[in-house]
Amino acid sequence: MNELETIEAPLLARLAALGISVEIHRHPPLHTVSESQALRGDMPGAHIKNLFLRDKKRNKWLVTVPEDAAIDLKALRHVIGATGNLSFGNSELLVECLGVEPGSVTPFAVINDPDGAVTMVLARGVLAPGLVNAHPLHNQATAAIANGDLLRFLEDCGHPPQIIDLP
Repeated sequence: MNELETIEAPLLARLAALGISVEIHRHPPLHTVSESQALRGDMPGAHIKNLFLRDKKRNKWLVTVPEDAAIDLKALRHVIGATGNLSFGNSELLVECLGVEPGSVTPFAVINDPDGAVTMVLARGVLAPGLVNAHPLHNQATAAIANGDLLRFLEDCGHPPQIIDLP
């Protein structure tokens, strides 16, 4: 088993245990939405971006939105119930809380947060198409999963998402 397979193995095992099918598309490392757009061709489903955020009281959120969404952090803080301004969590905090590196942030990372330190937030627009495309804990593949199965996975991991309309 190579390093990437080792990273994604717990995720794929959890999905299999839940009876959730996932289609894995392998590709070179992707770090940005624009890199993803250039490479993916006509892969169906919602394509996302993920924001790892914190507030002044050290509350943490993983916010998943459609890839083309413009995010106003000042408005978003009111929607998700943050205290004070939101800022991006640094890479050390990201690895500590969700076990993924920058560029590999994904809603699947809640599998690495069994204590629920991070609140999962999904923009409603992510769930509109039938499929959601997300990294499987690393940025050298994309996992396509049915939107209802993503919700079931998040709930099974103890992270039922706060579903929001973007401000």
